[in-house]
Amino acid sequence: MASSHIMADYRQWLTFQRQEQLSREHQGISQRLEDARATANQVVQAYRSMAEKASMEGACYRTLFLRERDNNASLPCEGWLFVRRVLSEGNSTRVRVTLLETFTLEEGNIPLGDKPARKLTLEIFDKLDINKGMRTQVRVDCLDTPQDYHFITLLDAVRGDLRAYLT
Repeated sequence: MASSHIMADYRQWLTFQRQEQLSREHQGISQRLEDARATANQVVQAYRSMAEKASMEGACYRTLFLRERDNNASLPCEGWLFVRRVLSEGNSTRVRVTLLETFTLEEGNIPLGDKPARKLTLEIFDKLDINKGMRTQVRVDCLDTPQDYHFITLLDAVRGDLRAYLT
């Protein structure tokens, strides 16, 4: 087997390994949020804090989200989220963000600047799960691209050096 094929297979294997790691991470964090019975109000407050730090310090937060593929399978993707604004109207809370994607299964690792930033609107809400005894689960879904949903943004993974990539 030619060395170029071996290297291509190795890079593909690394991409699948990273995808599996993100799948376990997204599932684990989702379960912890559910076990903690996090509410939409708590998540809204976290996003307000992120927006404040974004405006003052240029903070971007690591985010994991699910993307539905053509075959209805959903796989986690990774990126950095710049929270521009949190808008609350009645029982609805929407968050204006800029997303820098850094990993998808199709593209593997995406170096910053290789893919343009996307401006999105996320919605925060409590989802009723009747399969778990009428329990609610907080969700953050994208309104602009419905195939991107269940965003989990990590408060402890933050960087302030991405402003140049946000335009």
